[in-house]
Amino acid sequence: MEIVIIGTGNTAAVLGRKLQAAGHRIVQVFGRDSMKASELAYDLGTESTNYWNVVVKDADIYIIAVSDIAVEEVLVELNLQGKTVVHTAASVSKEVLKNATNHFGVFYPLQSLRKGLTYLPEIPVIIDASDEATMKELDTLAHTISDKVIRADDAQRMKLHLAAVFCNNFVNHLYTMAEKYCKDEGIDFYMLLPLIRETAARLDDVPPSQTQTGPAIRNDRSTMEKHVSLLEHHPHMKKIYELLSESIYNQR
Repeated sequence: MEIVIIGTGNTAAVLGRKLQAAGHRIVQVFGRDSMKASELAYDLGTESTNYWNVVVKDADIYIIAVSDIAVEEVLVELNLQGKTVVHTAASVSKEVLKNATNHFGVFYPLQSLRKGLTYLPEIPVIIDASDEATMKELDTLAHTISDKVIRADDAQRMKLHLAAVFCNNFVNHLYTMAEKYCKDEGIDFYMLLPLIRETAARLDDVPPSQTQTGPAIRNDRSTMEKHVSLLEHHPHMKKIYELLSESIYNQR
């Protein structure tokens, strides 16, 4: 397929590379920042523009890969009646696209993406569309870059995004807290990396509800009290430790 990518950030960059690697042709990159658009276009071996009036009009699919809050700003300038236009936003309804074209949808990559990645990650894709023909088109496109493709409406997609925040953003914040604690206490955070990897690897075979370990699940009050005493000078961590320990205990 011939694809125009609107956006120059992390999602635009990694999704563009995945699509290109799958044999699709990125015919143009649009970005409000001409330098960023040019850089991404160079990476994808295509042309760029920061002028709406020169956006290619005969591509197969137009992918709006900008931040959730910027989708509606883009749509002020976009009118591609008869073309397929999708956005990649988790929290934005597909219906915002209805004035841009009569064939629209969502192509949401359920993954934490960084343009600096030196590899192409596995990316589950969540799709939705205005009509069945567009849905089939997006399903075909999604399966060229992923073997994990599901159809989900706006409400289901938002729930998946919320779950993703718990699995990714919140977990990474806990890593950040642990890293700071280690630094403050003069110990090596990177000694924890094998534990982090092993914890994640177990999920390939066993659901997380069956892999919980630690003092809270054992109701080891003695160890938990020692941990809490170590956090007297880290009140924010102490509060989170107590909250999560109680949650783990109550879900036994």
